[in-house]
Amino acid sequence: MNRSFYLTFFTIAALLPFRLHAQEPAITPAARAIHDSAIVIDAHADTPFRMFHENYEIGSTDPRDSEFISLDRAHAGNLSAVFFSIFVIPHPGEKLYATSALAIIDSVYLQAARHPDRMMMAFSAEDIERAHAQHKLAALMGIEGGHVIENNLGLLRDLHRLGVRYMTLTWSNTNDWADSSGDKDDPAVAHHNGLTDFGKQVVAEMNRIGMIVDISHVSDKTFWDVIAISKAPVIASHSSARALVDVSRNMTDEMLRAVSKNGGVVNVAFPSSFVDQNFAKEAIAQHQRMLAAVDEYHKKRQAAGLPVTGDDTQRFDLEWLAKNPIPRAPLKSLIDHIDHVAKIAGVDHVGLGSDFDGTAFLPAGIDTAADYPKITQALLDRGYSAADIKKILGGNMLRVLREAAQVSSNLQHQP
Repeated sequence: MNRSFYLTFFTIAALLPFRLHAQEPAITPAARAIHDSAIVIDAHADTPFRMFHENYEIGSTDPRDSEFISLDRAHAGNLSAVFFSIFVIPHPGEKLYATSALAIIDSVYLQAARHPDRMMMAFSAEDIERAHAQHKLAALMGIEGGHVIENNLGLLRDLHRLGVRYMTLTWSNTNDWADSSGDKDDPAVAHHNGLTDFGKQVVAEMNRIGMIVDISHVSDKTFWDVIAISKAPVIASHSSARALVDVSRNMTDEMLRAVSKNGGVVNVAFPSSFVDQNFAKEAIAQHQRMLAAVDEYHKKRQAAGLPVTGDDTQRFDLEWLAKNPIPRAPLKSLIDHIDHVAKIAGVDHVGLGSDFDGTAFLPAGIDTAADYPKITQALLDRGYSAADIKKILGGNMLRVLREAAQVSSNLQHQP
């Protein structure tokens, strides 16, 4: 079993059947009016992974469901559009990622078909606006991890034809043509010093067909290679500010300024490990304590002549985490990152990328999609205008979608 930090501690913890709740802050009439009149876009949610692998039903009305996004919760939080992540776990040597991605894409389409009165597939800014006017959730899709295209530009184009509107160039794994931040210090991984020549072709083709380049998860050098060659605005679908929490998944101030100059948007990620330094330190310490407990558990079973299986270890992990919870980060930490990106990159270049259903460790008060109004209230309390709040909630992502489509149109008219 791979005991890496993100694939064990955070992924297994995401399976925990509970989240500690904090006292709910009041939403003022002024904040509610701003929020309910806005188009709210979440740039990254991992719900399709559960739709496909766990048969999760987005129309569920069961309050015991632990999923962060449902149609009821989206409606309560005035969530207008969500980019559903199409994520396929990378396995060394496997080359059938696209087949898995197609099955997960199908699960999103099936959910939209089951709820035509409340949800619709969307492929453009205009589709999002149409869905919002009809009080429906607009479902968009983004590929999380360039390994999915199997080094094939034809597959990239096919995914775009199916409705995929962005691709995160890497996940936590370096692929054959782009370096990731997730394994940058692993000497066993063959790195490329950023993008390979084929990786640069991938970015160019994404620009040409109108698929937005997502630089969350990539290494710093990959980021700068993308900035140097992309003719269209880029996004970070779920990244926060490294100046506040020093983890490689977050972006430096220099990167934030570069995204601003590029015209793109940094969608601030919600996970506590990305937005709260104290939580991040405690999470690492907690992980080490859990590994020590697991090792001791294995030794006792082996000494008793009992087998050690992956399922048995996962059960132990879940029970251990349930007995050793980490206090949640305050909502203020998340708002600090939104505020920092707005100050460094500009208010036209910040958005929201929750990572809902991809993490269990969220700031206090952010439990489901119904809690987006709390972000509006917090921004209003910090002096943001209604117009700027609406940009952050979704207006900036609408602009990037339009500009990427325009760049695509211009490039396709060139030889």
